[in-house]
Amino acid sequence: MSKEIKQLEPKQLWENFYQLTQIPRPSGTQDKVVEFIEKFGKDLGLETIKDKAGNVIIKKPATKGYENKKTIVMQGHLDMVPQKNSGTDFDFEKDPIEAYVEGEWVTANGTTLGADNGMGVAAAMCVLQSNEIEHGPIEALFTTDEETGMVGANALEPGLLDAEILLNMDSEDEGELYIGCAGGLETNPVFHYKEESAPSNAKAYILEIGGLKGGHSGLDIALQRGNANKVLNRMLWKASKTLDIRITDIVGGSLRNAIPREAKATVVVPDTQYGEFKAIVDDITEAVKGELSMVEDNINVDIKETDMPNTVIDKKTMDNLVRALYGCPHGVMRMSDAMEGLVETSTNLAVVNSEDGKINIQSLQRSSVDTAKEDLGNMIGSVFELAGAEVIHEGAYPGWKPNPDSPILQTMKEVYNKKFGKTPEIKAIHAGLETGIISQNYPHLDMISFGPTISFPHSPDEKVHIGTVQKFWDLLVETLKAIPEK
Repeated sequence: MSKEIKQLEPKQLWENFYQLTQIPRPSGTQDKVVEFIEKFGKDLGLETIKDKAGNVIIKKPATKGYENKKTIVMQGHLDMVPQKNSGTDFDFEKDPIEAYVEGEWVTANGTTLGADNGMGVAAAMCVLQSNEIEHGPIEALFTTDEETGMVGANALEPGLLDAEILLNMDSEDEGELYIGCAGGLETNPVFHYKEESAPSNAKAYILEIGGLKGGHSGLDIALQRGNANKVLNRMLWKASKTLDIRITDIVGGSLRNAIPREAKATVVVPDTQYGEFKAIVDDITEAVKGELSMVEDNINVDIKETDMPNTVIDKKTMDNLVRALYGCPHGVMRMSDAMEGLVETSTNLAVVNSEDGKINIQSLQRSSVDTAKEDLGNMIGSVFELAGAEVIHEGAYPGWKPNPDSPILQTMKEVYNKKFGKTPEIKAIHAGLETGIISQNYPHLDMISFGPTISFPHSPDEKVHIGTVQKFWDLLVETLKAIPEK
C-alpha cells in the first residue's frame, strides 16, 4: 500500500504524508508527532520552537532576492480524528493508518485517513525541505489538539510569530478560497443516576443502531444524514411511553465534532412485553429508513438477547433522559442570509455515554454569528435543565469574520486564475478553523484558508482526491512567489 502512495505526484508531499500516517496522532495523544515535527525542523538546521502546548514553529529565511517579501506563516494542525468502523481491529494510539489508492482517491482501511489535516502539514514540510521554491521569510506553525477544542491555537502566545500573512491549509475543497468560518460552543449535560435492582420476569437485550454514514458535524451537517443517538432514543422514548422497559447502559457516538454513526443500549424488557417492544423497534426502523432513504442506504438495527444485569438506571432518570434526548435538536437550525448555500447555525447531538453513576452527553453548536451560537447552546441547556441534568457550557471559540477586501485573497485569486485559467470560488466554511482563535493574539494577520478536496472527514470513509493534491501544491508554490513586498 505504501508503495502506491509514494509514487503519486507531488512525490515529496505524498512521502511526507505517508510518514505522518505511520505516526499515531489522535487528538489528545500527539507526543510522538510533536517530537517528529520538532526533530524534522532541527534536522533541517532551521530555528525550531516548541511552546508549552506542544505547538511547533519552524522558521526559514527567505530565498535570495526575496528578503523584502512579507513574512508568511503556513499553518496546519498535527492531530487527527480517530474514527473506525465497528468490527475494525485498530488502536489509534499504537497502529499506523493503512492508507491505499482507490481509483482517483487515497483512503484508509476501515478508519479515518488523517488527510485532515495531514495534507496541510505535509505541504508545509515540503516548503521547509525545498531548496528550489522561491519564497520570502517563512514560518510554519503546527498546532495541537485542534479537533478537540483547538487547544493549541488557544494556547498560542503573542510574540512567537513575526508573520503578516497566514495561510491556513485546513479547508477541504480545491478551487475554493475560504475567508470566514464558524465559531463553536460545547453544551454538555450530565445526569446523575442511582442503580436499582433489575426487575424479575424480564430479559435483557442489546438494541444497536449502525450503518449510518456519520461525517464532519460542520461540513456534512447540511447533508441531513441520520444521527444514531437520535434514532436509538426515538425507539427508547416510544417504548418507555407504553411499556415497562428499563435501561442498564447507553452509549452512542465518540467525538463532539463527528455525527454519530453508531449507538446502543442494554434494555431490560418484561417477558410479556417483548413482542410489543420488538414491534415498536421494527416500526420506527422502517419509518427512519423511509425518511432517510435519499441519504442513508445501509441503516442497520439489531436486537439480541444478552446476560441479565443485576441493576438498571433508576426509572426517574431514565424517563428524564429519553425525554430530554428526544427534545434535543440536532442538525441545521438556520441558513446564512449573507452567503447563499452556507449553513449559519447548527448543532450536533454527538455523544451519549453512561458510566459509574453518570450519563455524559456532548453536543456541539456551530455558528458564524456568535449570539446565535450562544442562544442555541442556552436552548439545548434549558431542555436538559428541565429534565434535571447539570449543564456545562465549555470549549467556546470565535468565528472568523470574512474580509472580502483581504490583500492575500486578491493575490491568490490572481495566482489561481493565471495558473488554472479560472477564478476560484470565495467562501466561508461552516466548520471551525484556527484562524479566528489565532487572530485574537495576532489581530494584524491577513488570513486565508485553502486545501485539496477531502471527502467525508471525521468518518472512516474519509478520502482525499489525488488530482487536487497536485493543484493545491501548485497553488501554494505560486502563491509563495507572488507574496508582495513589505
